[in-house]
Amino acid sequence: MAPRTDALTREVVDLIAAVVARYHEEYEEAAAKHALTGAQAKVLRLLASEPMPMRRIAQLLKCEPSNVTGIVDRLEARGLVERGPDPDDRRVKLAAATPAGLETADRLSESLDFAREPLAGLSAEERTSLRDLLRRVLEPGTDAPR
Repeated sequence: MAPRTDALTREVVDLIAAVVARYHEEYEEAAAKHALTGAQAKVLRLLASEPMPMRRIAQLLKCEPSNVTGIVDRLEARGLVERGPDPDDRRVKLAAATPAGLETADRLSESLDFAREPLAGLSAEERTSLRDLLRRVLEPGTDAPR
């Protein structure tokens, strides 16, 4: 196994950092076009996938549940998110995207071109290899979440 500090590893880490920085920059710009903060956009995109409890949102975003509460409050005030009881456990409140929230999340996703353009230049085989390698980096020995 190559040492962790070899030149190739440093270059790969630097390239990953550049991709992440560029993604965050574009994500913030796209969110602002929809009058959202980056954090609000991330929560809305999560909730567009499925309703979930605040604690789960906080785990996925790696932040405190109290931060998520404020974000969901602001999204709820705009009619993009609603809260309701979990049908399986009425003690738990689920946050869910409203129809307006789903529409906004779709428009937000469509406005994120950063990854689409460079990835379009890769063949399906290259994109599959990149996906598989990234999964291995994220969760060594297992498949990363799909």
